[in-house]
Amino acid sequence: MPKHRIRVVELFAGVGGFRIGLEGASDAYETIWNNQWEPSTQHQDASLVYRARFGSKGHVNKDINLIKTEEIPDHDLLVGGFPCQDYSVAATLSRSGGIEGKKGVLWWQIYRILEEKEENRPKYIFFENVDRLLNSPAAQRGRDFAIILASLSDLGYAVEWRVINAADYGMPQRRRRTYIVGYLKNSVVANKIEGMENWVQFDGVMAQAFPFKVSEGTQSEFDIKGTIQEVSAIFNKGKKDSPFGNAGLMIDRHVYSVDAIPVYDGTAQMLGDILVDEDFVPDEFFISEEELPKWQYEKGAKKINRVSKEGYEYVFSEGGMAFPDYLDKPSRTMITGEGGPSPSRFKHVVQMPSGRYRRLIPIEMERLNMFPDNHTYHPEVSDGRRAFLMGNALVCGIVQEIGRSLYRFIYDEAPVSTRLIFMQRNPRPALTPDLFNTEVRELVYNKSKKTYTLDSTKRLLVGIVKKDNEDYFLAEEPTKLYYTDTIRKFPSTIALNKLYYFMPYIKGKGVRDIYLIKMLRLGSKTEVHHESEKDLKAPRFVFELEYLESLPKYQMITLRFQRAFTDTFLGRIV
Repeated sequence: MPKHRIRVVELFAGVGGFRIGLEGASDAYETIWNNQWEPSTQHQDASLVYRARFGSKGHVNKDINLIKTEEIPDHDLLVGGFPCQDYSVAATLSRSGGIEGKKGVLWWQIYRILEEKEENRPKYIFFENVDRLLNSPAAQRGRDFAIILASLSDLGYAVEWRVINAADYGMPQRRRRTYIVGYLKNSVVANKIEGMENWVQFDGVMAQAFPFKVSEGTQSEFDIKGTIQEVSAIFNKGKKDSPFGNAGLMIDRHVYSVDAIPVYDGTAQMLGDILVDEDFVPDEFFISEEELPKWQYEKGAKKINRVSKEGYEYVFSEGGMAFPDYLDKPSRTMITGEGGPSPSRFKHVVQMPSGRYRRLIPIEMERLNMFPDNHTYHPEVSDGRRAFLMGNALVCGIVQEIGRSLYRFIYDEAPVSTRLIFMQRNPRPALTPDLFNTEVRELVYNKSKKTYTLDSTKRLLVGIVKKDNEDYFLAEEPTKLYYTDTIRKFPSTIALNKLYYFMPYIKGKGVRDIYLIKMLRLGSKTEVHHESEKDLKAPRFVFELEYLESLPKYQMITLRFQRAFTDTFLGRIV
């Protein structure tokens, strides 16, 4: 059990993107209650997937409008990717409940829960929405976001936000979303805010998670005045632009806002990095020679003469799109219509080494959002619906980074997770037995050919080998296990979630052999030594390694971390 515990309630849970991200951030995050309901849908696919992956305990598949606040347990952190809708108080709370066939004015359900929790309302909140939230509606730019900030301020929260494109920070998809994090007055984090400008630009939870530089001339400060009804009616009325930059902080309705330019110099994952090998792709995902011209037409530039309903003739035009999609760049934003075989301008198409064109398979869509492979697998959920679920989902890696930062601010220590999100994916994936917890099935494992190309841009960990283990690592065997020292002695600054290669360091010799890290997990040396000494039972990191090749001769390097490890890139050694 982690020594700290952050009780999480997840609203509009989808298939659990917030949960995966937070659990990847720290073992302290514990989702105790969650709600997922898709209106006007008899087959609740997201709820089926959520329960299959996380279990039914605490899961409620019921319209949030009909759930009483007392049914929701007290918690420390409220999270949710609330659906897009009109936030205007023209549709008040009393009118929004239980409107059949509509998502309803769901922001006011969040407000209702927070308000009715009174002195038990959560200390922290964390929401996600579309990037256009800061500019909507078109007739009154920024009104919707002003309503959200004002209503949260009235409930006692300081709120910061960032519009983040996942690809700007090394993640495999260009997906821009608005992330909102709030801190109740007198909470640990709220008490650490000393100046709005410094918090937004350098010191705050968001700035620490996703560094940026300020776009010159974009800084602004203003107050959101009036009742919520007055904000809804008059905020920014008659003005062409929203006053909100893509990063900012609000305290007591006073807003400090800037436009952020991302700063990132780490490794980056591209569309090609998440693809599976061609022989793992089902035939139905390939595009036939007969269908290919239809796809080329949809993707190409075109001008079409059309007639409006009023009888006016006009020319509809649109520019061309990349065909096939670039493998050496992050993917375009996935949409809910990504699935299905029909030609479409917006679906991704990739070209295989054989020259064949194909659509993305569900595992690859999961990888673009940084979900585990086969996360949306369920016998009752079609491939088309799996695509829909990923088109609706968030990028788990963004949540993980914000979750880590929030943890550090609450507890003043580095977070530890046994459920880290790993970006590197196997091009020859296999199903895992935990997908079949409720059913007994025989699994077939295909033995893959060992083909690879060393990638100098991938992250490498060099680890010292203790004297009594040198013969094991010098032996010519294709697989190895490497046990670190106890976790409490392991350097906290090593980027565990980005490791790809491993090289053992032999004292007096240096490094020579290059291994692929097949898995990094928590374990103990009792797996290989059955004695009962206390040190053997202590938790430590276990690297499951597969031998790739060796350098022509040993190379001496300097081990930086506690003279036991070096975290670097393969290209700096090879």
